Amino acid sequence: MRFWRTIWNWFKPATLSLGAKGEALAAGYFQKRGAVLLAQNWRSGRDELDLVVLEGTVVVFVEVKTRTAEQAGSGWFAVDRRKRRALRRVVRAWIQRVGGVPHIRFDVVEVLVCHGVKPRIVHHLGTPLFWRRRH
Repeated sequence: MRFWRTIWNWFKPATLSLGAKGEALAAGYFQKRGAVLLAQNWRSGRDELDLVVLEGTVVVFVEVKTRTAEQAGSGWFAVDRRKRRALRRVVRAWIQRVGGVPHIRFDVVEVLVCHGVKPRIVHHLGTPLFWRRRH
């Protein structure tokens, strides 16, 4: 156990700073598009929303995936079933805390950060988070 904790602490600072950089770039991307940043790194229990922005009358919940190379795979595919379940929980908690919102959307933003190159942002608009409709 101690071995794995040491390994985790060795990798953790670089990962967190990379993720924070990606979230800051994504927040700037939305603000340049005229959106208003409502929340960043909002937590409910163990779940977290990376960004919550307001575009017109639509509240957009954004999951940011930051990569250092395209070989790491698409950030969109990193939002698997387990991650979607956690995001559904935290989105419901945010809506309950705010008191309801008329229109929502869920987006995934991939930020590709390479040394010496301008970061590239890929915006997946309207990614399905709630696969089934409830009647």
